[in-house]
Amino acid sequence: MNKRTIIALLLLLSFVITGLGQQPTTQTQAQTQQSAPSPPAQTREDVVRITTNLVQVDVSVTDHNGQPVTDLTADDFEVTEDGRPQKISNLSFIKPASAEPPPPAAPAPAVRPARGVAPVPPPPPVHLRPEQVRRTVALVVDDLGLSFESSHYVREALKKFVDEQMQPGDLVAVIRTGAGIGALQQFTADRSLLYAAIDRVRYNLNSRNFSAFAPVGNDIRTVGSSVIGMNGRDESISTFRNSDDTHDSQYNPGNELINSLLRLSTPGIQANQYRDDIFSVGTLGALNYIIRGLRTLPGRKSIVLFSDGFRMYDQDQGSQRILDSMNRLVDLANRASVVIYTIDPRGVQVLGVTAADNFAGPFSHGNTNFASDNGDPLQEQWVQGIDSDLQTRRNDFFATQQGLSYLAKQTGGLFIRNNNDIVGALRRVLNDQKGYYLLGYRPDESTVNEQGRRAGFHHITVKVKRPGLSVRTRSGFYHFTDEEALRPVYQSVPQQLYAALASPFTSGDINVRMSSVFGFDPERGGSFTESILHINGQDLTFTKQPDGTHKASFQILSVTFGDNGRVVDQDARAYSIVVEEANLEHTRNSGLIYVVTLPIKKPGAYQLRMAIRDSTSGHVGSANQFIEVPDIKKKRLTLSGIILSRSAPQPTTNSTVSNSASNGAANPASGAGASAAGTPEISATQGQVQEAHPLVSQAIRRFQHGQALTYGYYIYNARLNSARRPQLQTQLRLYRDGQLVYTGKINEFDAAGQTDMRQIEAGGILRLGTDLKPGEYVLQVIVIDKLATSDASLATQWMDFDLVD
Repeated sequence: MNKRTIIALLLLLSFVITGLGQQPTTQTQAQTQQSAPSPPAQTREDVVRITTNLVQVDVSVTDHNGQPVTDLTADDFEVTEDGRPQKISNLSFIKPASAEPPPPAAPAPAVRPARGVAPVPPPPPVHLRPEQVRRTVALVVDDLGLSFESSHYVREALKKFVDEQMQPGDLVAVIRTGAGIGALQQFTADRSLLYAAIDRVRYNLNSRNFSAFAPVGNDIRTVGSSVIGMNGRDESISTFRNSDDTHDSQYNPGNELINSLLRLSTPGIQANQYRDDIFSVGTLGALNYIIRGLRTLPGRKSIVLFSDGFRMYDQDQGSQRILDSMNRLVDLANRASVVIYTIDPRGVQVLGVTAADNFAGPFSHGNTNFASDNGDPLQEQWVQGIDSDLQTRRNDFFATQQGLSYLAKQTGGLFIRNNNDIVGALRRVLNDQKGYYLLGYRPDESTVNEQGRRAGFHHITVKVKRPGLSVRTRSGFYHFTDEEALRPVYQSVPQQLYAALASPFTSGDINVRMSSVFGFDPERGGSFTESILHINGQDLTFTKQPDGTHKASFQILSVTFGDNGRVVDQDARAYSIVVEEANLEHTRNSGLIYVVTLPIKKPGAYQLRMAIRDSTSGHVGSANQFIEVPDIKKKRLTLSGIILSRSAPQPTTNSTVSNSASNGAANPASGAGASAAGTPEISATQGQVQEAHPLVSQAIRRFQHGQALTYGYYIYNARLNSARRPQLQTQLRLYRDGQLVYTGKINEFDAAGQTDMRQIEAGGILRLGTDLKPGEYVLQVIVIDKLATSDASLATQWMDFDLVD
């Protein structure tokens, strides 16, 4: 570990021990106030399965009111594959868990400072375990295909969804197709994180569309009024429009550079079509990335796509680029048990003449007698052009809806159009997920097991004998088993690492866990994040060396993204761990920790993603951590991240750690800010590996009953009285599964012995009582500044940990 990393760790960890003697009242015994019953564990069901002896699909059946029908039997269904009737071997109705958890216990009143009452601190967000997830919904905003006005309507609808329709047990993500892997684009039950993601839904200048319904006349070239008008006719003016731009009615100033570059090689319609294809395939690529991440989650998942649409075919019907991409996407979604719902936010549009249309032409300021001459061929040409433009606009509107309709129909979802109520459309989508049937049959051997034949598509049709019901299911599947279709195609080491890194979820065969905290160094005038990755030693491959030692080799790739999806910092390295025979079992059980320190120049949301690959087995694991860096310079009361520990780590000296650069050395953080003259800047560490104790590592945060949990943090921007001392109060709260189980007493903070009031050291000990149930807990720290105004007097921070037997 280099000197800078040691300093950064000591900066966060050393005060935990020294701060304990400053607050004799902070050692407390945590016992439960009221234990909320845990929801029963849900077994994982495979919704869509395609094997050599079973094809299983999900089927939605609704009545004329759109409500699910729940009382059907196998005799009520007819199933055909490629027109051949199939015998149903199994049928069941799946109803997602609807029982909501009990309301949380009333929190203790917030501390009352000297001036007024401070606002009640919000509880920490609930981290859902897989068995607690009731619905998994990805709200995908196609900012590569939304117009300016549609972007506004979608943003407002998403806010109402979070406010009014999101329920406990919902795992939701707001993802923009043009934003890459942004820090805010992740599945979460935290409403504040979703609000932050929704606020960043804006019109994308690279969008395919500038207006939801572009007026006619934008592409008409005006000719001089002195030529046509008073003089009546000028035969040198033979056309009034750009013949190469008949499709370019959706002019977008943000695409001006792209358009100009494309027209250098593919002028006219081909340039416009090529541009649309690029952005359409970009939208489908984002959906592909989301579906591949969703496939690891249990049960039926949903994607809601908000888009102004895209064409399935080129104008000349000669290219199958988009259609081929859509077919591959549909097959992937069906195998991953993902239903795609599509919503056209353009709503009801007037397809005829509107007030926004511009019909000004050569006859608008000229000789009225000439303009009324119906027999003039110039006027007839003008009228025919206007009619053609109106018809083209109508055709474009319907053509762009074809892609949305196709995705929904082929995956068993709904396509909602011609509806100005986007919130109502979302409500309809959620109502459609109240229940579905799992229907299975045994296919012929030739369906998925025939050798030497090119993979074809098998169409599935499901009908219901009971009249008055509507049935929706997936269109079919390709001639592959799930194992063959979902087999990874990444071959090289960088490809495997980047594939794990790009997954929206923690994934892989190597169990890793990460913790990131925020801190501020007033000496250097900059914020930073400290991230610790714990690597399960049991998942690494140790090979015996000729000298009797055991060696494990692996690569680690770490990338930090900003909220706009841009890379703030990245590092790729190869490591080798050599362990003595006597210490092998200890290393396997304890695991390793990987430490990264990153300077932050600009406050905001960040996400660190790490991926690890075992060089011997090829197994890959990944983890990601969201962290919000506040703006210390605003002088508002702020808390650093919380460090949890039981005792100081005890590194083993019988292990040798070596590393070598791979895929590039660590890059300096682009966010490293300028510092005061004569003071060195905070710099990024290149990542360090060391052994860890399984109950001590900050990344693991795993404790046992009866143990003393030590916590520490910094307080920034506390107001000072005339004696240059703060007047602070602190309080602890403990949550389990979102329920408040312990409330500590209010403590008057004692800053005696501290001289640097820019960062005040705080901490204490919380002894974990024996009556606390095992599970995942969240420790919340609340600090009140009695000298500050009521709206800026409260700050809170939290950290989660596991309690095990």
